[in-house]
Amino acid sequence: MAQPDNKKFFENLSGAGKAIAVLTSGGDAQGMNAAVRAVVRMGIYVGAKVYFIHEGYQGMVDGGDNIKEATWESVSSMLQVGGTVIGSARCMEFRTHEGRLKAAHNLVQHGITNLCVIGGDGSLTGANLFREEWSSLLAKLVQQGMISDDAAEKYSALHIVGMVGSIDNDFCGTDMTIGTDSALHRIIEVVDAIMTTAQSHQRTFVLEVMGRHCGYLALVSALACGADWVLIPEMPPEDGWEEKMCEKLSANRAGRKRLNIIIVAEGAIDRNNKPITTEHVKDLVVRSLGFDTRVTILGHVQRGGTPSAFDRILASRMGVEAVLALLETTANTPACVVSLCGNQAVRLPLMECVQMTQEVQKAMDEKRFEDAVKLRGRSFENNLRTYKLLAHRKPESELPHSNFNVAVLNVGAPAAGMNAAVRSAVRVGISEGHKMFAINDGFEGFYKGQIKEIKWGAVGGWTGQGGSLLGTKRTLPAKYIGKIAEQIRKYNINALLVIGGFEAYLGIAELLAARGTCEEFCVPMIMVPATVSNNVPGSDLSIGADTALNAITDTCDRIKQSASGTKRRVFIIETMGGYCGYLASVGGLAAGADAVYIYEEPFDIRELQSNVEHLTEKMKTSIQRGLVLRNENSNVNYTTDFIYQLYSEEGKGVFDCRKNILGHMQQGGAPSPFDRNFGTKIAAKAMQWISKKLQESYRQGRVFANTEDSACLLGMRRRALVFQPVTQLKDQTDFIHRIPKEQWWLKLRPLMKILAKYKTSYDVSDSGQLEHVVCNRTKESDTTTTI
Repeated sequence: MAQPDNKKFFENLSGAGKAIAVLTSGGDAQGMNAAVRAVVRMGIYVGAKVYFIHEGYQGMVDGGDNIKEATWESVSSMLQVGGTVIGSARCMEFRTHEGRLKAAHNLVQHGITNLCVIGGDGSLTGANLFREEWSSLLAKLVQQGMISDDAAEKYSALHIVGMVGSIDNDFCGTDMTIGTDSALHRIIEVVDAIMTTAQSHQRTFVLEVMGRHCGYLALVSALACGADWVLIPEMPPEDGWEEKMCEKLSANRAGRKRLNIIIVAEGAIDRNNKPITTEHVKDLVVRSLGFDTRVTILGHVQRGGTPSAFDRILASRMGVEAVLALLETTANTPACVVSLCGNQAVRLPLMECVQMTQEVQKAMDEKRFEDAVKLRGRSFENNLRTYKLLAHRKPESELPHSNFNVAVLNVGAPAAGMNAAVRSAVRVGISEGHKMFAINDGFEGFYKGQIKEIKWGAVGGWTGQGGSLLGTKRTLPAKYIGKIAEQIRKYNINALLVIGGFEAYLGIAELLAARGTCEEFCVPMIMVPATVSNNVPGSDLSIGADTALNAITDTCDRIKQSASGTKRRVFIIETMGGYCGYLASVGGLAAGADAVYIYEEPFDIRELQSNVEHLTEKMKTSIQRGLVLRNENSNVNYTTDFIYQLYSEEGKGVFDCRKNILGHMQQGGAPSPFDRNFGTKIAAKAMQWISKKLQESYRQGRVFANTEDSACLLGMRRRALVFQPVTQLKDQTDFIHRIPKEQWWLKLRPLMKILAKYKTSYDVSDSGQLEHVVCNRTKESDTTTTI
């Protein structure tokens, strides 16, 4: 596809003559290095000078070698490194006026008037104060004879853009902060490992996770692993919670559940603001139930390790957005934070975000816990509501009785997160009073009658399971319409939830077309996209795609590491995706690829040759390893073997080549925390839609739904989850190649090329615009941020 013409962008937003400095401050977080890398390379790309400030604000105050000009090569090989390679430090001196005066002097000496600060609310608040004092600091430096009047006039305004790097996700106005997803990976890895030993010995485990003032990590990890109980500071348990928790643990053990997991945020409190510790919880369980109980405190493990694919992409997108924001600032522009809302870049006034974050703590101190949850944002609120819905089963006497039967099935190739979605659908359906039926082996099992009722306890422990426990097939229903209709009559199925990929989309369309001849299909039908290829129209993201991206990223990291210390080497990697280049492109951005070949962006032998020459030049200077990704169906003639042979031949004397076809490993493994959470929440929302449609379409003792909006696809579109009639998606679909006609992630392609040192035009039409935090909160999506 042709790149957009952005000559206006380079005329109006040239960085020539500007100096940008980047620093990381406060606690470290995985993904900070990806953000630093993006700021440096985008800054150099637009013609600005870019500087590292080592050791955070301490380095700014001390000056000297702590402030160094960055080069393109100085950020090579840091994308996959955790923590922050430019260092971070707490700096008491910067909190004083004299300390900030020293910092201002050091910046002016380097001509720096643009700061990109990556840190938490304390670091960003300090940056804003620095900006507000800038004029008076320069005046004092002139008065002391440390800088000239000309220098004070030339550097009269300081511009600041922030990115939030914090594993706690405790900064209001942002859907997800850099490092949070990686921390969730560490937590879920531990929980999954603990579950095996807990099941072996029938143990109860009490886990403490980070979150001194914010319960996000505890809440989402509890949702992702199906924990029995979670304790967070924003919503302390009701009085008498000890008895209720023990009753639940006892009931679960009586129901033959061999393990119990309780997750405690380090800042967990009761209704009187008294801390709830893991030892207190353990003693309570042992004293009341006599269960074998262990405590695990994860501590700084959560900050460690390599950043997840999500954090690398989030940080890269935000780093580029930060540079664009700095280039657009004027003397009157307030300091801002760049972030993602849903799947869209936004810019928010820094102090509005800080003030709202402080409001959360104030609400907790004043025991206004409902307000604290709301101030955290719609995503946090929805996480809490969904957890309560799925973890706490109401007694049969309290459940509504709808007399509706709802069936759930998986269709297409397996995708990690499918089981979490099924578990969520089953439990929400039961909570709504429906009788839930599981259909094994997709539409093939449907027409064969492989249908059975599924109960609450039957889906316990499903969230962490990969593949599809229901079984899934690619079979489409058109040939078996009569037999499927017969099964619908036999089991009196009143609604269908289909979880799957492109075949699921086609299957729903075929059932919809059969409504004219078979009234059995005049029931509410909804599809939830689940496929590693992420090729379903109507949704920016599919369940399973994040797990596949992490598999690609992890493999690329290992492959590149294998060449460490050897001669220069280029790796050619083939990814899955059919004709959809999502995995290759976004995986390439996360892994730091030098080139990515996809079907949607046609390429020829001239471009291949140009890429080889570009990589050869880079190899001659400094880099030791190159990475090239190719989508499996990108071109029928330019195969992976062809590209491997071309690079091998043209790179002789400079580098050698290796190739790797990742294959079905991209579909396997345990689902990522993102896919567990996304699958859980989107399926819950789908079931609530089904309940509403069943009520609307129930007439004269039967369900009859024949309107266009009674057969929908639920997808993530920019900022929100949207229900879209399947019939309306037909015009948006390339049925031959099984992809949407328009794909949002193609806008990330130029970004990947820029970070790989290619000259290309960059589309800024989707860049963030300054918004107010309150306005933003009303538009937040009901899921965590998507990529």
